[in-house]
Parts: sequence; structure tokens; C-alpha cells
Amino acid sequence: MTAGDGRGTTYHMNRLAGTLIGDVPQHPAQGAAQIWAKNNAVANYLNVELVGVLNNLYAKRNGGTILSYDLQGILNALAGTTGYGEAEAAARIVS
Repeated sequence: MTAGDGRGTTYHMNRLAGTLIGDVPQHPAQGAAQIWAKNNAVANYLNVELVGVLNNLYAKRNGGTILSYDLQGILNALAGTTGYGEAEAAARIVS
């Protein structure tokens, strides 16, 4: 899988959550992100919007550093990149 593969954020959230079946996403982006966060022992992921879940996941991975990025910003932060669009940044995230 490469960045810019034409797959969207929903696909990549399901990829990271392990919820692709036959390369088909099984959850909307928010639901998949919540599963991904749960799998990574993030405490605050339920009843939280997609951007909040991803910011909480980033904080868990980075010693509690809480960010308040928008979707594009937090996807880039999780990917270790800057300036990519949402789908491209999501494609670059390694679980």
C-alpha cells in the first residue's frame, strides 16, 4: 500500500483498526478510529468525535502531549508528516 493510493480516510482508519474484510472497510471512519484507539489502550475514545479520538491516540503515543489539531493536522501528526491531505496522511500512518 502506498500513499496516494486513492483510498480515503475511512479505508485507512479501518486498516489501522484491523477491520478491513476483503479490503472493504467495515466501519465509518469514527468507529474504526475508536476501535484502533481501544486496541492501543487509549482511555478516552468512546463518545468522542473522530478528531478527538485521533488527538487522544496521539497523546497516548507521545507521553500525554495533548494536541487540538483539525483532522488534516492530526493525521499528519500521527503519520509524522506535514502538509499532506487527509487521505494521503492517513495512508502514511503506521499502526
